Amino acid sequence: MALLPRLRQLMRRPSSASTVGARRPTSSARRGDTLHEDALRSMLSDDPNNERAFMALAEIVRRRAAETGPDGDPLTAPQDEVERQRAADLAVWALGEELAGNPRAWYPLIEVARLSVRDDHEGTLRRLTTAAERDPSGQALVAGLALLRSAGQPVEALGLGVGHWRPREHVPEVARELVLASIEAGRPLEAKQHIAALDLHPDRKAVAPLREELVRTLAEAEQSIPGT
Repeated sequence: MALLPRLRQLMRRPSSASTVGARRPTSSARRGDTLHEDALRSMLSDDPNNERAFMALAEIVRRRAAETGPDGDPLTAPQDEVERQRAADLAVWALGEELAGNPRAWYPLIEVARLSVRDDHEGTLRRLTTAAERDPSGQALVAGLALLRSAGQPVEALGLGVGHWRPREHVPEVARELVLASIEAGRPLEAKQHIAALDLHPDRKAVAPLREELVRTLAEAEQSIPGT
């Protein structure tokens, strides 16, 4: 069963029956994991966008999901590698959705979008849009654009970026992702517009090296784009 249908099936269960991603004090649980998990959850409560804490907690819930069944019993754990991977992904998905309930959280949304990008196009764009709207720095937008590009969706990346990029306020790295997405989509004129928008950034000196780099990148790409 694919990840998205399996998740939907899981979410249709009564909430009391679902323990995916939750800490379960079974006899087989590692005490070190329990203490570490509590500390990580505390860190994420303070900063839901702490990437290192999220990844460390995700590793714990992944391992637990792969080693035990839905009821917490190791005897009902997934038997083959595909099922173990699917169970681990579901656990991280549940963790990300849980943490994304914090109105300040954008990084968990990026991670859930990473899991849904192949199976749930609209849901992925919705999560990336929400993440971008929650983050005033532009880091979430950079991550969202990079995710869409890596999934072979440069046009969708452009749609997300054009609708949310604020050149005066966001980190300049947004421009890099938009220029690369424009090149990948075969839209060199749009790439030039994004490079020009860097001039709106208040620290012109800081963005100058990036601007020069992107000009060179576009010039090299135009040599292989028909009609340029």
